[in-house]
Amino acid sequence: MKIGIIGAGNLGVSIAKGLIFSNAFTTLYLSKRKIDDIQEFSEYSKVTVTSDNLELVRNSDILIFAVQPTQLEKILYEIKDELTDKHVLISTVTGFKIPRMESIIGEEHFIIRSMPNTAIAVGKSMTCLCSNEKGQKRIAIAEAIFNRLGSSIIIPENKMQAATVICASGVAFWMRLIRATTQGAVQLGFDAKDAQELSMQTCLGAASLLIESGKHPEEEIDKVTTPRGCTIEGLNEMEHNGLSSSLIKGIQASFKKINNISDQ
Repeated sequence: MKIGIIGAGNLGVSIAKGLIFSNAFTTLYLSKRKIDDIQEFSEYSKVTVTSDNLELVRNSDILIFAVQPTQLEKILYEIKDELTDKHVLISTVTGFKIPRMESIIGEEHFIIRSMPNTAIAVGKSMTCLCSNEKGQKRIAIAEAIFNRLGSSIIIPENKMQAATVICASGVAFWMRLIRATTQGAVQLGFDAKDAQELSMQTCLGAASLLIESGKHPEEEIDKVTTPRGCTIEGLNEMEHNGLSSSLIKGIQASFKKINNISDQ
């Protein structure tokens, strides 16, 4: 696949790293206004770094947009005359809806929205996908790309904002929980390095256990909570102090904010 990533910032670079790691392209173009920060990628075979979006479009079949919402409209106007019936457009841009893209470049193009997260850099992203009617014929291509970089799921576009909160913002939420358990381990006597290792691997194990077993979290919780035991004591103290309700309220606050941004 001839892939071009327009906007090699944090997410764009993470996608590029994932593609390189999984060898998921024939050629890869990366564009950014100031290319000094991404010049190192040109050392990889079949990877080209450029500041020219039109050069990228002419040499790519799959266009991945990883720019800020305020930048995408200008870029679409810039490249629209170079688009052909071979191009598949995959946007990772928060809040920039498909009808708005169609109003600029037309409904005849294959348009797909994706919402990955930064774990894509290590092939562990959870990516949500949706498309316009035309794009349904090419959404399997997006699935193939993102399944090599983690997992993907197709959802209606009206759930994309919620997916952004759970999957993209969700990485930060889980990082904060890992940091908190790390701090707790330090308070119990572990040094910082060992504390973080314990926290990270336990988090990975918990998620893997649910993925492999297909069970509900409460089923696995029941296995480690014994009558009058230390686990249930800790869980109850956390719930008394609002662990679950704080997480849910945080998710709702993030969802409200993203909808306010999109309405502007």
